[in-house]
Amino acid sequence: MGAQKIKCLVWDLDNTLWHGILSEDREVLLREGVAEIVETLDERGILQSIASRNNHDMAMAKLKQFGLDEFFLFPQIGWDSKSVAVENIRSLINISRESMAFIDDQPFEREEVNFQHPEVLCIDAIELDSLLGMAEFNPMYMTEDSKNRRQLYRNDIIRNRIEEKFTGSNEEFLSSLGLKLTVAAVREDDLKRAEELTVRTHQLNATGYTYSYEELDQFRLSPQHLLLMSDLEDKYGAYGKIGLTLLEMDGKVWTLKLLLMSCRVMSRGIGSVLLNYVAALAKDAGVTLRAEFVPTEYNRMMKFTYLFAGFKELERYGNLIILEHDKAQFQNPPAYMELIVESPF
Repeated sequence: MGAQKIKCLVWDLDNTLWHGILSEDREVLLREGVAEIVETLDERGILQSIASRNNHDMAMAKLKQFGLDEFFLFPQIGWDSKSVAVENIRSLINISRESMAFIDDQPFEREEVNFQHPEVLCIDAIELDSLLGMAEFNPMYMTEDSKNRRQLYRNDIIRNRIEEKFTGSNEEFLSSLGLKLTVAAVREDDLKRAEELTVRTHQLNATGYTYSYEELDQFRLSPQHLLLMSDLEDKYGAYGKIGLTLLEMDGKVWTLKLLLMSCRVMSRGIGSVLLNYVAALAKDAGVTLRAEFVPTEYNRMMKFTYLFAGFKELERYGNLIILEHDKAQFQNPPAYMELIVESPF
């Protein structure tokens, strides 16, 4: 399996990101190599944030002076414990603790975070020079989506702030976004992103299956399989390539082997739209549609997505649940979303 890949690194500031303590010396200097580390992690698609006991405005001004302030999402600069700060960041980004790392020069702070969140990788700031070489911070591929990940999250922050102030219903808000979902067959240049999605996506993954580049390429070329990639955009910009669907077509029964999507689109109803699209394909082909579901500690919501889309449990084999679609239940795409299908065949 290899090392757990980190999705977000949380930085301490004093004597970690910079030399010295800001409250004692306003002229602290950036540690050697830090700017390069921050920029390289960003290029690799690893998000970054801050957990620091400091005056917020003073610390952010110093980061801006160093030209680094835009690299950090949801910085937690104040007087809460570091474990509270890390948990706040986790919740705001909506990722698992296993995919987070925390770097700090103080053993007490690392131990406090480790005690409260043993899943978080805690790193001594003395190891900073070797951080870029650690397996946890080296994704197998760097795709366009990974290079743009920070900006994709910043777009989400804008959407969330607007949604908080929106006074209408949820459907009215979604209608205001101008959502466009594009579904297309996976192309060769999509394969790196497809593999990245299977490795990184846990919450909205119906089976938890992961596939290698080579396996996905075989599915892409197989006449018995349909491998689909989904892109989402709205008036605020692209969400990127956010969904992957693998359909196995065997005679009169088609089986969804994989349905996953980025947690960033959790509230957009993408799962139901994709399931109903595949159900329509199966109906047109005159076949029965089934789906595999493997419950994990993260993906409970996906089971409800299947049930709401007209699937019912057919049988179980250990931890594997086979669902079957009720052919009488079909739903058109919601009025707030335009579905664009690029012919998969």
